[in-house]
Amino acid sequence: MNNLFNLENKVAIVTGGYGHLGTGITKSLMQFGAKVYVAGRSKTKFLEKFGEESEENIMFVEIDIMDSNSIESCFKSIFEAEGKIDILINNAHSAKGNSQENMADDDFLFTLDGVLGSVHKCIKVVLPYMKENHGGKIINISSMYGLVSPDFKLYEGDDCEKYTNPPHYGAAKAGVKQLTKYYAVLLAKYNIQVNAIAPGPFPKEVIQRENPEFIKRLKAKNPMNKIGVPEDLDGSIILLSSKASGFITGQTLQIDGGWTIW
Repeated sequence: MNNLFNLENKVAIVTGGYGHLGTGITKSLMQFGAKVYVAGRSKTKFLEKFGEESEENIMFVEIDIMDSNSIESCFKSIFEAEGKIDILINNAHSAKGNSQENMADDDFLFTLDGVLGSVHKCIKVVLPYMKENHGGKIINISSMYGLVSPDFKLYEGDDCEKYTNPPHYGAAKAGVKQLTKYYAVLLAKYNIQVNAIAPGPFPKEVIQRENPEFIKRLKAKNPMNKIGVPEDLDGSIILLSSKASGFITGQTLQIDGGWTIW
């Protein structure tokens, strides 16, 4: 059974691998033996999360997920260093605008590209490397708001503007779910599996500290009466990255404590 989940000698890329969820994703891959390249814009943030000490199984590499040339340079450098890319986790996104009623057109379009377009760009660039490797695993990070809409009754006063998920984000994450299905069909003949994870309520620690009453309402909304922590994604990440998911493709796992079942 251990061999099913063993990721030793696997090379993984995690975009945004030092963020709130990305840090947990990176650590879980490392714990199961993968060598992880954390792709992001800020080496400083990477060092804040993973420390100054260098480890053989984790490295930082610069990327701008909005720029195809940057993605190509990033992935090419990893392939040249390792000779393969086994796993790609499309976790990072770029977004602008948080107003539900006064969304600027440019902010809306920027976010569609930063959330959905960036996933397409990364898959397009990694494809020839995975083909050469005769297979691979791609995991896209969607969201519960790609499946359901926010419950606006949870928000009070300034909370609505500050915490409510904006419309373009959910629309783009819904697109990630469909793009996952599309690429799963297209790439199956190359032994490349494409799946997605849709996290539920995983509020950042700063939100938990500054508004505990909002967190209470968030928990009460969920069937399991709790919010998610990054470690709650470990099982699904390892499953979809390993041999254990050998007959799974085109699926979106909803890791949300039951949020999307009602």
